[in-house]
Amino acid sequence: MKLSQFKFNLPDSLIAHEPSDKRDEARLMVLDRKTGAIEHKIFKDVLGYFDEKDVMILNNTKVFPARLYGNKEKTGATIEVFLLRELNKDLRLWDVLVDPARKIRVGNKLYFGDDDLLVAEVVDNTTSRGRTIRFLFDGTNEEFRRNIEILGETPLPKYIKRKATEEDKERYQTVYAKNEGAVAAPTAGLHFSRELMKRLELKGIEFAEVTLHVGLGTFRQVEVEDLTKHKMDSEYYRIEQSACDAVNNAITNKKRVVAVGGSVMRALESSVSSNSTLNPSEGWTDKFLFPPKQFHIADAFITNLHQPESPLYMMACAYTDHKFMTEVYQEAMKEGYRFLCYGDAMLIM
Repeated sequence: MKLSQFKFNLPDSLIAHEPSDKRDEARLMVLDRKTGAIEHKIFKDVLGYFDEKDVMILNNTKVFPARLYGNKEKTGATIEVFLLRELNKDLRLWDVLVDPARKIRVGNKLYFGDDDLLVAEVVDNTTSRGRTIRFLFDGTNEEFRRNIEILGETPLPKYIKRKATEEDKERYQTVYAKNEGAVAAPTAGLHFSRELMKRLELKGIEFAEVTLHVGLGTFRQVEVEDLTKHKMDSEYYRIEQSACDAVNNAITNKKRVVAVGGSVMRALESSVSSNSTLNPSEGWTDKFLFPPKQFHIADAFITNLHQPESPLYMMACAYTDHKFMTEVYQEAMKEGYRFLCYGDAMLIM
């Protein structure tokens, strides 16, 4: 398929800039792949679609405050530094994006915080906006992380044209986040409240956890017409034996296996065995899931509503059917569903 087949006009008015009042009261569009039926619900109604021993797979990655603002030495110019990935913990080397990039050269020093709580030196250019920086900090790793927490902002996507707030610190994070490393939230999971998870648990639904540290590339629009030429950014993931046991038992016993979000789906499809069971694994994945694609593990999928020409929209099309998903998105827009990370969700069965 070609990129142009994934274009649609998304009105700005449907892009959610704030979270819903309550996590589990966002709207939920329920799709039946076999019949083409569409239902309009709210998210906590997801409880009614699953039974005892069904397994929901969650991404337990934790977003860290990746957006920092520093001042360049001598000029004092304000520079945004977006932390992408820690390259070396001992040397405090980080892969970052800087803005404005033209002002930042190798050898420049950047100062963060009123009392220069952190100082960094640029040691390499990686891309037009990309740099490698080294934080010049002699304290413990715990002290360093604490300073990042103090100085950093919740890394809201650029299309949200406002400053991050204290509420964002809580809401741009799943209630089950534990393994720090993501610079973007696994957004399908944002709809789960602690109350809803308890009710699912009481019904006998099981949870399995995987880790995939979501990077900025997950949300970036594809730019090449030939989709086979698109290269996803690599993201670190880990799937442990306990998750595999829960998932494979569900498959054996013909119970539902639900992927909560595109990051979970990418991790699963990066670890599938030749007989369509889940293997424990750890590493980096650049898996790009677009039509036509056969999925091997999850027989249900929870995902948000995504922007045109994005890998996540293409994944939803691959999981269902391109023609059907095109119609679904048109209906979602007609019904006023909210799109993107703070938007509404769909459950695909």
